[in-house]
Amino acid sequence: MDKNLIEIWLEEEKNAHIQGWDFSHINKRYEEENDLPWDYKNIIKQYLKPEYKLLDIDTGGGEFLLTLEHPFKNTSVTEAYPPNIEFCKKNLTPLGINVYEVDGADSLPFKDNEFDIIINKHGNFNINELFRILKTGGIFITQQVGAENDKELIELLLPKSKLSFPDLYLKNISKKFKQAGLKILQEQEAFCPIKFYDIGALVWYAHIIEWEFPNFSVNNCLENLFKAQEILEKQGVVEGKNHRDCEKISVNSIFYDENYLIIFLIY
Repeated sequence: MDKNLIEIWLEEEKNAHIQGWDFSHINKRYEEENDLPWDYKNIIKQYLKPEYKLLDIDTGGGEFLLTLEHPFKNTSVTEAYPPNIEFCKKNLTPLGINVYEVDGADSLPFKDNEFDIIINKHGNFNINELFRILKTGGIFITQQVGAENDKELIELLLPKSKLSFPDLYLKNISKKFKQAGLKILQEQEAFCPIKFYDIGALVWYAHIIEWEFPNFSVNNCLENLFKAQEILEKQGVVEGKNHRDCEKISVNSIFYDENYLIIFLIY
């Protein structure tokens, strides 16, 4: 075994930590979401108006939120991961953005009919709470990660691993919204690659996305890391797939009959 590679991978393992949702450490060493058939940001911008009250559920560090350039006084966020909460309080609160420490799947500390638009990128959500706090005619837009995300990469490093979230399939999510009285307006699916150009970047990534790569470590997975290295040397890339679905839903409920819900589900 190449001891130099092992040392490089161990160093990546040591450095595998982030604040917010910052993947700049592996910029140009991996790529994903470059060929989605929709643009999450542009879709939000189509609906967002300066006077709207906006909520970003599970904001991470607010990195994506800030790219929307929405008036801070009309912006609120929720976040539950402790390091990100501190990051948000340090970086978002001074701007005038309201920061709330709560998981998106729980009861939310907001009044009924408070928000014009709610967004959620890869976070938890509570269907009942969404419609409680959305104004009549309000919009919910979310892009989600589902059951088979990074499946090929997980199987490469951790063979025979079970899916961490086996119920997160489009059909299951759609069923829940339909049961809530919602009408599906549009569904879209895409299979998009995720590519790694060095194995150190994959080591770092696997540690950051620890819920998908449970019990991964360099020492535990050395044999499979060298298999990945062989693939890289032969093909120039180690590649997996993200299975993405886009679904557009209209609310059709006696309680929320003028709301609209747009869901983008990523697998």
